Amino acid sequence: MARFQSFSIAFLVCLIVSNHIVVDANISKNMVISWGNSQSKILGDSLQLVLDSSTGSGAKSKRNFLFGSFEALIKLVPGNSAGVVTAYYLSSTGTAHDEIDYEFLGNVTGQPYTIHTNIFTQGVGNREQQFRVWFDPTANFHNYTIHWSPNAVVWYIDGTPIRVFRNYENQGIAFPNKQGMRVYTSLWNADDWATQGGRVKTNWTNAPFTASLRQFRPRGCYWNGVLSIIQCATNSLANWWTSPVYAQLSAAQLAKLNEIQSKYKIYDYCKDTKRFNGQMPPECYKRQY
Repeated sequence: MARFQSFSIAFLVCLIVSNHIVVDANISKNMVISWGNSQSKILGDSLQLVLDSSTGSGAKSKRNFLFGSFEALIKLVPGNSAGVVTAYYLSSTGTAHDEIDYEFLGNVTGQPYTIHTNIFTQGVGNREQQFRVWFDPTANFHNYTIHWSPNAVVWYIDGTPIRVFRNYENQGIAFPNKQGMRVYTSLWNADDWATQGGRVKTNWTNAPFTASLRQFRPRGCYWNGVLSIIQCATNSLANWWTSPVYAQLSAAQLAKLNEIQSKYKIYDYCKDTKRFNGQMPPECYKRQY
């Protein structure tokens, strides 16, 4: 799946290293339903998340990870999905948690979904970028991947990078690299903010709402406590994500990324001077890709 996603010799070495994994793209092997609606279910390689007026639902990976590539095929709620949010993200626990987000904000029938991305470090987020979707995410399954390495976080859709957040920790900018994270997915009601700032509410006559996942594939390093901080970040053949070939996007990927950013990005926290009273976060002045 382009440079950041391709199988390489270095990646295959992970098969024989105890704290690294290569997994089947099978949801029942890799996830469990963690909360919510009784209609939600996992059947083999299919996860169905359900939201009605009583509750939404969610699932999580069976293991925690530190670095790797986390992909799933997702089909979003069709029709009038205003107020409804489908989420796919990595997160640790606690108030000082790390988190890397995909959130898909529903809309009224015929209007495009908003793709909401964010990243938290030590409980601090406020790094949102939003995009108008350029395809129908409800008609078919599409591949959403979060690639998390010691160098950067890259968000992909169908193999195309849409956003990069680089590691500038050595310059005092926080980066999520010291906490193991699980992969989560959820379907929930957020009509207080999700659609047009909360002006359009969920129409419960359309319930139950359903989102579907399949081929969830976490490929990375198991989190086994603080020793993993060194083990998972060491530049070795086993840690394929530390290889120089994954350290930056290719020219073709950069061209695609720039196209998505210029055509479909509708919000960037680094452009929101009013929000930060002109005191922009320091990474906004750094090269991201």
